[in-house]
Amino acid sequence: MVVAILALQGAFLEHGKMLDKLGVEHFEIRQAKDLKKHFDALILPGGESTVMRKLMKECGLYETIVEKIKAGLPVYGTCAGLILLAKEVEGGEPALGTMNIVAKRNAYGRQLGSFYTESEFKGIGKIPMTFIRAPYIETAGEGTEVLAEVDGKIVAARQGNQLVTAFHPELNEDTSVHEYFLSMIA
Repeated sequence: MVVAILALQGAFLEHGKMLDKLGVEHFEIRQAKDLKKHFDALILPGGESTVMRKLMKECGLYETIVEKIKAGLPVYGTCAGLILLAKEVEGGEPALGTMNIVAKRNAYGRQLGSFYTESEFKGIGKIPMTFIRAPYIETAGEGTEVLAEVDGKIVAARQGNQLVTAFHPELNEDTSVHEYFLSMIA
């Protein structure tokens, strides 16, 4: 199994460290030629979604990534990755738009609104959750399963081969969300 990590901006190194911990082969996608390598899944890290969308287009990655996701490539988006996958973005423009969710950008405020909590994640149990200028999912549409909520807000969901979390599991020691994602890969 090989996992590609979009490495244009954001917390891509931390996802790599998490995959190293789990013994999973991975590489970084920075330019169009990287998309020609074999990979079984893709991680879209946290960071700045507007910058990531712009760089995906400038680097010739955008169209191929959308095609691969629509063709069933397992993809996991954390924080900004959630925003990139959302069909609708309140307070912003949709990017890849492959997941039937409405994301609310910077829903918890600025950097000072960042926080840590522990909450239930369906199929896993109670896990640590670190939120940094995080979005949440305002609505999860047809075919989308809600996996976790914090204070009545949806913070994790799955639709087919697409998984999103508003929080950053790569910033904690717990590997269970990454293991959940890896279990989605056929």
